[in-house]
Amino acid sequence: MNDQGTFTDVIARLGIGADGRGAPQTAAARTLDSLRRRIISLQLPPDTVLTRNELAREYGISQTPLRDALQKLEAEGLVDIFPQSKTLVTRIDPDEIEEAHFLRRSVEIEVVRKLASEGVGENTLTRLKTLVSMQEMVIANGDDISAFQDIDDAFHQALLAAAGYAGLHRLIRSRSGHLNRLRRLDMWDDEKVSRIIREHREIIAALAAGDAEQAVAAVRNHLSQTVSRLEKLRADHPAYFPD
Repeated sequence: MNDQGTFTDVIARLGIGADGRGAPQTAAARTLDSLRRRIISLQLPPDTVLTRNELAREYGISQTPLRDALQKLEAEGLVDIFPQSKTLVTRIDPDEIEEAHFLRRSVEIEVVRKLASEGVGENTLTRLKTLVSMQEMVIANGDDISAFQDIDDAFHQALLAAAGYAGLHRLIRSRSGHLNRLRRLDMWDDEKVSRIIREHREIIAALAAGDAEQAVAAVRNHLSQTVSRLEKLRADHPAYFPD
């Protein structure tokens, strides 16, 4: 299974969409999602100049939806727009990383506490286990790490949805651009992906057992790995961070 679109289809059938909505995307939304993905994956690294005319031709859209997409990226802190001049991909901001990490950790800790305390339905457990199995399949088949990360995102989105807070996923995503770029900068080797899968299974086991404190500890540990290496990653890639 090497087609990333296949994984996207499966995720959709599990009831987990990229943005939690089923309506067709506008040209601006499609462009926003594509540019955000390219920036977060570091295909468009910090300090890349984005030329509007070139982007409009590339995406086959007019200036209006392109402007809307870029303005949303600016609101997310991923680009700086200099009127009548240029649009520039921002450098990775450590302060933004800390805020995004605090937000995500705080929300997900309370989510798993609620799920473990109130009980998790079999449908939710099956959905979570299926997503982890998909991650294992991606790695076994040597697929692109982007597919693995998409499924990882779907796993955490599924936790929020199960607790009744699906809308918070969009809030967290809108504040996590710098954090997600740091995650991509962190080396994705066999050890790391195996650890992520193991930690996902630990979260599922704690939820299935109704052990709220263990679920909280598992999430806290899971979400702290990359952030704990911020200073090393900054030293290894100084051009990606502010001077």
